[in-house]
Amino acid sequence: MANQEKVRLNKYLSESGICSRREADRLIEEGKVTVNGKTAEPGMKVNDRDHITAEGKPVQGREKKVVLAYYKPVGVTCTERDRHAQVTIKDVLDYPVRVTYAGRLDRDSEGLLLMTNDGDLINGLMRAANFHEKEYLVRVNKALTPDFLKRMSDGIFLKDLNVQTRPCVVKEEGKFLFRITLTQGLNRQIRRMCRACGYDTVSIKRIRVANILLGHLNPGDIRAVTGEERRELYERVARQAQRPAKGGQQSKPAPGPRGTGQRA
Repeated sequence: MANQEKVRLNKYLSESGICSRREADRLIEEGKVTVNGKTAEPGMKVNDRDHITAEGKPVQGREKKVVLAYYKPVGVTCTERDRHAQVTIKDVLDYPVRVTYAGRLDRDSEGLLLMTNDGDLINGLMRAANFHEKEYLVRVNKALTPDFLKRMSDGIFLKDLNVQTRPCVVKEEGKFLFRITLTQGLNRQIRRMCRACGYDTVSIKRIRVANILLGHLNPGDIRAVTGEERRELYERVARQAQRPAKGGQQSKPAPGPRGTGQRA
């Protein structure tokens, strides 16, 4: 039965798994969305009885929300439309519901990607101001030193991006291996930070996003996030969205959930 509740068009597109609200606003502004045969206008309200298209494709209606934990292998690019990418998420992830990623991993990195059709969840997780934790295991090309670990932990000024990285938790795990927990998602951030300290990265594996763990997934594996794990994720996103700004003051993230010290 069609959902007759009227909601703003950008929210409707987000809840349909098409894109985030921000992306929906862009599509609407560019005239790429129609409602009942007419070009959509920002702010208009719709429901499942309306015939809606986005970029020429019919929007099927709001779907039941799904959240997936996916182990992205090395070599897969986080994009759906890039003719230069050899292998994309769309090529390797076959799921009955259209989902997209809540936070990218670069092509040469591997590990946990959260995939969902919930645009609000994507927005909440990707907003840098919300300080959501992302934990990685990183292998570098030479032995770690106390100075390197301290510089990475304190934050580094990245000249090419003209930005200072936030303080973060860094822990030595082996002669060439360390664990790092970030609360921001700058482009190729870990690689840039290591390079600024005179190191090259050999491998990067993301093992946690917020409370969701990579666990025992193997490359290419996928599982549904359900039950208490899912409830905690949504609670964290809601709580962080209400987190008051502190005038630019930055603090190290709190310890992760129980179990993050286990091997991924």
